[in-house]
Amino acid sequence: MQLRPTPDAPVFRALLPRPTVRWRLTLLYSVLFVVCGAALLAITYNLFANFASSPPKPGLGPGGRAPSPTSVRVATAMSVQRSIGLHRLQVYSGIALGVMAIVSVALGWLVAGRALAPLRTITATTDRISDTNLHERLAMDGPRDELRLLADTIDRLLARLQAAFDAQRQFVANASHELRTPLAMMRTTLDVAMGKPGGVPAATRELDAELRVDLDHADRLLESFLNLARAQNGELDEHHQVALEPLIAAALEARGDEIAAKSLAIDTQLVTVETPGSATLLGRLVENVIENAVRHTEPGGSITVTLAHLPGERAQMTLDSSGPVLDPSDVAQLDRPFKRLGQDRIGSQNGHGLGLSIVAAIAAAHGGSLKLHARAEGGLRVQITLPATTVAQLVEAGR
Repeated sequence: MQLRPTPDAPVFRALLPRPTVRWRLTLLYSVLFVVCGAALLAITYNLFANFASSPPKPGLGPGGRAPSPTSVRVATAMSVQRSIGLHRLQVYSGIALGVMAIVSVALGWLVAGRALAPLRTITATTDRISDTNLHERLAMDGPRDELRLLADTIDRLLARLQAAFDAQRQFVANASHELRTPLAMMRTTLDVAMGKPGGVPAATRELDAELRVDLDHADRLLESFLNLARAQNGELDEHHQVALEPLIAAALEARGDEIAAKSLAIDTQLVTVETPGSATLLGRLVENVIENAVRHTEPGGSITVTLAHLPGERAQMTLDSSGPVLDPSDVAQLDRPFKRLGQDRIGSQNGHGLGLSIVAAIAAAHGGSLKLHARAEGGLRVQITLPATTVAQLVEAGR
C-alpha cells in the first residue's frame, strides 16, 4: 500500500489564517459562546431529566395480586417514550449548538472587525506619516475611549517629533549660513598674507595650498548641509517641467576626466521624460548620484544609467555600478546622513556621507522615492522614482 505524502509544514502553515488580533478575538468570542451554550444546554437537560414527570411504576393489584399486563405495557411504553424524548433533546440541542457555533464565528468576525476598525485607521495613517509629512495628524473623533486616547497620544508624539525635526533642520541651515562667514574671512586672510610685497617663502605657499584644499572641502560640506536642509524642508522655490535626460548627460560630462582616468565603461539608456519641480534641486540629485557612482566604482568597472517612463505617470532613473558584493543591511542605511561603506569612504576627502541622503530628501520633496539595492553580482543599484510627464502629453496639452 502506498502512503500519501504528508503536506510540507511551511505550506500547511501558509494556508492557515494569520494570527491577527481579529482572528484571536473571533476565536475567543466563539469559544466563550460554545462553552456558555453547552453549559446552558446541560443545565436544561438535567432539569428536564430530573424534574419531568417519570412514568408510574405498575403496583400490585387488589389483594396483593400482580399488576395487570395492561398497566405493565402502559408503564413500559411511557418509559420508552421518555427515553426517546431525552435522546432527541440531546441530538437537537447538539445540532443547535453546532449551528450557533458557526454563526458565532461569523458574528464574532464581524464584531471584532467593527471594534478594530479605528485601530486599522490609526495603523494605516501612522504608517503613512514620515519625516516629510509630520504635520499630518490622526485627529480621531468619537467617544474618549481607549482607542481615542491612543490616537491622541500618537498625535502628541507626532507634534513633538515635528518640533524636534524642525529644530534640527533649522539649526543645520542656520549653522551652515553662519559658518560661511568665518570661512570667507579665512580665505581673505590667506589672500592678504600671500599678497604681501616681496613674496612669501615656499613653505608658506605649500601651507596656503593645503589650507585652501581644506577650505574647499568645508565649503562643499556646508553646501551639502544647505541642500539637505532645503530638501528636507520641502523648499521648492522653482516649479518647472524639468527634463531629466539633459541633467544626466551634463553630470556624466562633468565627471568625464575622472571617468577616463579610472577607465570606467559608461552605458546609458535614456528616454525623454520631464518631471515637475525645482531644476536646481533635481540637478543636484542627478549630480550626487552620478558623482557617488563614479567616485566609488573601482578602476576598470562599469556604470549603467537607465531612464524610463513607468505606468502611472512615473519616471525612474536606475544606476547600476559594478564592484564587490555588498551587505544588503549596510546598503539599506546609505541614504542616512554620514553613512558610508568601507574604510576608503570614511577616510576620503572627496566624500562626507551626505550625497545619497540629499538625493533621498530631494526625491521625497518632489513626491518621489529613493531605493538602494545590493546587486547579486556585486556593486550597487540606485533607483529613483519621480512624478513624470511625457513629451507626448505636453504636446497634447498644447505646451
